[in-house]
Amino acid sequence: MRQGELFTKTRREAPKDEVSKNAILLTRAGYINKEMAGVYDYLPLGLRVLKKIENIIREEMNALGAQELHLTALQDKNVWEKTNRWDDANLDVWFKTTLANDKEVGLATTHEEPLTNLLTNYISSYRDLPLFVYQFQTKFRNELRAKSGILRGREFLMKDLYSFSRDEKEHQEFYEKVKESYKKIFTRVGIGEKTYLTLASGGSFSPTSHEFQAITDAGEDLIYITDEEKKEAFNKEMGVKEGKEVKAIEVGNIFPLGTRFSEAMGLEFKEEGGNSAMPVMGSYGIGVGRLMGTVVEVLSDDKGLVWPKEISPFDAHLLVLGGEDAMKRADEVYKELTNSGVEVLYDDRDVRAGEKFADADLIGISTRIVVSDKSLENGKLEVKDRATGEEEFCTLEEIIKKLK
Repeated sequence: MRQGELFTKTRREAPKDEVSKNAILLTRAGYINKEMAGVYDYLPLGLRVLKKIENIIREEMNALGAQELHLTALQDKNVWEKTNRWDDANLDVWFKTTLANDKEVGLATTHEEPLTNLLTNYISSYRDLPLFVYQFQTKFRNELRAKSGILRGREFLMKDLYSFSRDEKEHQEFYEKVKESYKKIFTRVGIGEKTYLTLASGGSFSPTSHEFQAITDAGEDLIYITDEEKKEAFNKEMGVKEGKEVKAIEVGNIFPLGTRFSEAMGLEFKEEGGNSAMPVMGSYGIGVGRLMGTVVEVLSDDKGLVWPKEISPFDAHLLVLGGEDAMKRADEVYKELTNSGVEVLYDDRDVRAGEKFADADLIGISTRIVVSDKSLENGKLEVKDRATGEEEFCTLEEIIKKLK
């Protein structure tokens, strides 16, 4: 992608109605656009990051043996009434509407009910279990407070995974595997060192659940760190006040569901001995946009965004400074990088060097490559790591090897 052809432009100032760091930086850098409170568009740069996070999560879900599907966002009132969660008194974030035939439908906030109902058609024997299914699906929640950028939206992309096990032991074995899978995900997106496995209330589902909380001053939750080495903590809501108190953002949660939804939907299977039983369930969520926003809150600096290599929108940001010779060499570098499978944003704009550097810092691509009159003299290219600030001169072959 040539930066001159990118329709989004960087901004020196953020919209006055944005107060969160993630919304300010992502808007200024041209990653997102605010339509209304809690509702954002993902522009080309933002969508690239979102998709890279999604792909990391997908790889880890597939490694668990989970199968991907995609369920409808429109929800049948009759299905949800079986668990009493159609009632706004029990689930207070519904968006509901009426179809032309006067049938009332809702926009999904989560998918325990419809998925369990669906599986009554496919699970009948112990041979059908365990079963793990997940999706990436747009969720809708009528949040009262939607002022934290993409951390808390009214429309957002979520990965939701659901497990169906033959008994509690089998469920617990998978539950522990998901914990480790989530740790891998948060490490791969760059916030593993800041993320703690946190014991929390299970709400209406169970006595307890587990959250993954990333430490940042922008956090909405308070947690107490109890084991720094194991990265374990308690949510303040548990009433435990031992350890160090810090602010954190919930980037993932996992819930044991027992047989609550199996019972409500009539999901049964025949055990090996012929008796009827109900699958023991679990649900496991990660808000993809929320995770992206958390990375911004945790890793950005006073110059702009700082993307870890695995989720950087491009592998490299190529800047050309100087005259015709530098431009000719930069065009060659761009072509060779692209032909080698390296994703490059090429800043070929006719603007001052200071503006190019400021925009590069703001956009935050993990590796910066500069072609200049100076680099032409020594035959090497200037390479800078956005996260560490380290600079070195490398040959094009060395750069391709590093980036690949």
